[in-house]
Amino acid sequence: MPLPKISIDEFVRLFETGGVKAVVAQTGVAERNVYTRRRNIENSIGRLLVPPGLKKYNHPERFLLSVKDGIVMVGSDCHYWPNIISTAHRAFVHLAKELQPKAIIMNGDVFDGASISRHPPIGWESVPDVEQEVNAAQERMAEIRDAAPNAKRIWPLGNHDARFEMRLATVAPEFARMNGFHLKDHFPYWHPCYSCWINDDVVVKHRWKGGVHATHNNTLGSGKTMVTGHLHSLKVTPYSDYNGTRYGVDTGTLADPEGPQFAYSEDNPHNQRQGFAVLKFWKGKLLPPALVTVLDEGRVHFRGEVIDV
Repeated sequence: MPLPKISIDEFVRLFETGGVKAVVAQTGVAERNVYTRRRNIENSIGRLLVPPGLKKYNHPERFLLSVKDGIVMVGSDCHYWPNIISTAHRAFVHLAKELQPKAIIMNGDVFDGASISRHPPIGWESVPDVEQEVNAAQERMAEIRDAAPNAKRIWPLGNHDARFEMRLATVAPEFARMNGFHLKDHFPYWHPCYSCWINDDVVVKHRWKGGVHATHNNTLGSGKTMVTGHLHSLKVTPYSDYNGTRYGVDTGTLADPEGPQFAYSEDNPHNQRQGFAVLKFWKGKLLPPALVTVLDEGRVHFRGEVIDV
């Protein structure tokens, strides 16, 4: 039985009164296809379609999250490009379905911004444009959302994410208050912030300290367990003092470090690993953080097991 076809006017009404869920419920069309038709209609009618409750976000400083018992999954540095789906991303979706976390935190750099980078192109290589990257990120983020639909979804801003608005602020500041000129306008189902505080003693943010000792220095300097991305190193550093034990966590990268997004590394060796972190809370206390590490294409290690994804 063919899926019902609705008119442009009906699509606009459904989308702007009930969002993507309303269109999916009415038509049975897959979410990614709804986004595709949305873009086509926007190009046709010359304006953005705005779902209900959409705000012009300015990335509020903190998102406060309370988790007594359950799991929080933290991935970062996705650098999504079209037609590239990494092993770490597939593992993230797989485990989100299996673990059904209380919250999912995409800890910065979901967007790459290759075409608007401040770095000059190397060898005049071809890179995806902004629209292609945003479309790819929407598809991948929808896969994560569908895998754990009841999880809270938080997105701390990363430095690559900031390229989107920095570019617009530089070349077209007079449009700053219009819908679509903030990256989060294109991802209305994720809560934006600079940091997510879990139970007041775990801080998740894209970056703070740099260098090989960043995880140690982050938890030492903050007095909190601190979970960061940015450096792609994927490691856990415990630190103990009179207050007990806390952790510095680097969540690695959901992208493949050997992927074309990182061609600027000029084939140099790099201390980076593909994977993400799983935080488990028991009676409000964080247990030792676990890492999901990519072993090779299609295989990851998690809690002593090798998982095919």
